[in-house]
Amino acid sequence: MKITYSNDADVCVIELRSGKLHDSIDLKEGIILHLDDKGTPLEIEILDASKLVSFEEMTFQNNHKKMERITEQGG
Repeated sequence: MKITYSNDADVCVIELRSGKLHDSIDLKEGIILHLDDKGTPLEIEILDASKLVSFEEMTFQNNHKKMERITEQGG
């Protein structure tokens, strides 16, 4: 997953997986879900992102790595 933000355009894109964009669904005004040709979500685009997202409070947690550590320790 990759999250990018354009300060100039005030657009945040959350890329869930790579692929070729085929279609999109407006989930709500300013929030667009982009899909591939099979209907699999590829990315979420947030327009006027600074009005909806609190970038100062954004944190990232990688639970996958925590699970790997637990598995490696045998628990």
